[in-house]
Amino acid sequence: MTTVIRPILHADVLERLWDYAFPFRKLFDRSDQFRQAHIYMRGLLLDGERKSIQPLSCRVPGGDEQRLQQFVNQSPWDVAPILKAYRAKLAEACGDPDGVIVIDDTGFAKQGKHSVGVARQYSGTLGKIGNCQVAVSLQYASTKGDFPLALRLYLPESWTTDPVRMARSYVPPAAQAPQTKWAIALGLLDTVRAEGIPHAVVVADAGYGAATDFRAGLEARQEDYVVGVTGEESVWLVAPTCVATTTGAGRGRPPTRAYLAAEAPRPDAIHALAETLPREMVTWRNGVHSKMTCEFSWVRAWPAHRWQNGVPADAIPDTDASARWLLVEWRADGTVKYALSNLPADTPIAQAVRWWKERWQVEQGYRQLKRELGLDHFEGRSWNGFHHHAVMTFLAYGFLTLERLHAETLAAEDPPPDPETDSLGEADRGAQAFPPCVALSSSSSHHPAVSHAGHANAI
Repeated sequence: MTTVIRPILHADVLERLWDYAFPFRKLFDRSDQFRQAHIYMRGLLLDGERKSIQPLSCRVPGGDEQRLQQFVNQSPWDVAPILKAYRAKLAEACGDPDGVIVIDDTGFAKQGKHSVGVARQYSGTLGKIGNCQVAVSLQYASTKGDFPLALRLYLPESWTTDPVRMARSYVPPAAQAPQTKWAIALGLLDTVRAEGIPHAVVVADAGYGAATDFRAGLEARQEDYVVGVTGEESVWLVAPTCVATTTGAGRGRPPTRAYLAAEAPRPDAIHALAETLPREMVTWRNGVHSKMTCEFSWVRAWPAHRWQNGVPADAIPDTDASARWLLVEWRADGTVKYALSNLPADTPIAQAVRWWKERWQVEQGYRQLKRELGLDHFEGRSWNGFHHHAVMTFLAYGFLTLERLHAETLAAEDPPPDPETDSLGEADRGAQAFPPCVALSSSSSHHPAVSHAGHANAI
């Protein structure tokens, strides 16, 4: 006979989970929606290889597959107010004026062609072109912790040109117009900015930073940024000189365009210029076994996007105002990464590198969202279902973030004994005591255990 394993959350954790979830109750139209949300979140926090609805419903007391299916896929509850309240709660715990908003996208491998947004497209998660969904995401990171801010599915052209297909997946009219990933990212950023999430800088990889319009959008919003570029972009390392030119020996209308002076040097590709730049070793954090260190270069540069087209004669850019920072990173594996930044001219390289490398925290976060909380386990096909499931994984992640901070507070108030004086000698110096969140019970035995998803130290 197969042993039935019923994972349960410890009573004290269940109480904190209820306290965390209850303020969201008023944001659901009906009490049963909140009840299913609470059950769903408990299921995501428990151990299990799959966090799709069928196996999840079997793990949680009171779980009903049909009701959970209806809650996630058909129920019309609005994610916007729930995400706003969630961000406010997490920002209160982790917010820092020195924080970073990281823009990225994440992929979900899929079979078939009916899941909303699925297509053969490039995914950084897969590292290649494959059949997948891709979502644009914003994540927050500070020295206090990290948490996901927002996520929206990207619809490739094969979807936006097929209104019947979008209707079958219940894509709302406002989301049906074609949008680039960087435009979606700026829209999500506007939502977060309106809520006053404290941050110092926006960071993104070359998939976003290579778009001149994306960088211009950040600057229009007065956002400081460090964003990746491909290295194919052209820049000057000395300020370019533009002059207004006339034709016809001074006859005719005054010039309307200014062009690079004939004697001025032409711009060069970033990857070629990088070979000529001075390097210095920069350490941005302490790793598990050693300090995280790489060679970097941090120099002033002037982007040369479409420089052959000139600029308006009455709006020649100010030399200081048009200067940007060029960051080059030489990694130990031989790869070279490039970034442009509009940080102030007096920004030290160590500060820029620390912000640039905050992406590692986000990568760890999305690894947990997928591997532990099942972000990529959703098996439905609809627009609402995809985003409802994503919001529930965000809420679960937020709870674990608060659990980690709770455990750190307990450890600070009651530090573990020094191993030199502890007669058992089991604790390492400086080790933190994290309370277990999950125990496993079965019909035949009881084995205390800690769930990786429920363990406060897992983030």
